[in-house]
Amino acid sequence: MLEAKLKLHDDWDKTFPKSDKVDHKKVAFVNRYGIALAADLYKPKDRSGQLAAIAVSGPFGAVKEQASGLYAQTMAERGFVTLAFDPSYTGESGGMPRDVASPDINTEDFMAAVDFLSVQDDVDPEKIGIIGICGFGGMALNATALDPRIKACVTSTMYDMSRVNANGYFDSEDNEEMRFQKRLAMAKQRTKDYRDGSYAHAGALPDEVPIDAPQFLADYIGYYRNRERGYHPRSQGNGLGWNVTGCESFLNMPILTYINEIRSAVLMIHGEKAHSCYFSKDAYAKMIKDNKYTDNKELYIIPNAVHTDLYDRMDIIPFAKIDEFFRRYL
Repeated sequence: MLEAKLKLHDDWDKTFPKSDKVDHKKVAFVNRYGIALAADLYKPKDRSGQLAAIAVSGPFGAVKEQASGLYAQTMAERGFVTLAFDPSYTGESGGMPRDVASPDINTEDFMAAVDFLSVQDDVDPEKIGIIGICGFGGMALNATALDPRIKACVTSTMYDMSRVNANGYFDSEDNEEMRFQKRLAMAKQRTKDYRDGSYAHAGALPDEVPIDAPQFLADYIGYYRNRERGYHPRSQGNGLGWNVTGCESFLNMPILTYINEIRSAVLMIHGEKAHSCYFSKDAYAKMIKDNKYTDNKELYIIPNAVHTDLYDRMDIIPFAKIDEFFRRYL
């Protein structure tokens, strides 16, 4: 039997208050690459029998003590067994070097979470769904395209990490020369890191919003650096940011290639005013194009909401709709 050995923090260190309606405990499980993943398992207190279950991860660079945990606890209050996990190489999960991402391994992380939930005595293995937030929305779609055990998928404020790394925001860098320059910079950094014997980090978000910063950067700072909102010491690489070469593989590895073959139910949620809204709109159009299974697909746009509103704004995140979606399809 695979073992997951991690040192986990036992104190309640979430960015949201603990609910008295659910039971919570720390757990760990292993993915197919042998990386141990740390997670928070939430269960409704008044449960009985086998329940539908949901695995949650994201945003990109966040930890389970932030948005994914809030989603998981809220859905547990609504009657689901839920699992919020730190992806490989981040938070309390294992994997070296730290603070890197992988289109393959992070997709596998979702599938490993399904492995774990499938064998729990109080979970119905035929009723498992996933929620991916921000960059892990794209990974969630990729996992759903690959793993038929995932019967329903919700993406919230989704990023296509392959597209943004290869093409830049709004596809402003979508040309061979720009991609070559990115590859060249990554190659030089790899040589430097190997010579130095350590991996350079890109640096965390600043505490203050720079002059003339785009609104989405101000929104990120307002969430991740605000100690009254979303700040957590283990997010964003323990204050160091991502490894400089951490997203290198996304340049050549699209993650949404086969989403128009998804048969399971999918609900994509995005804010109308989010800089990232085009990712969900375009992915949804691709998903339903030539797909025989469109009756269970929906794109839900929330008026006036920005990207980070869907991280923690309880008055904006449509939990009632998410609840109804999972009850219908799980």
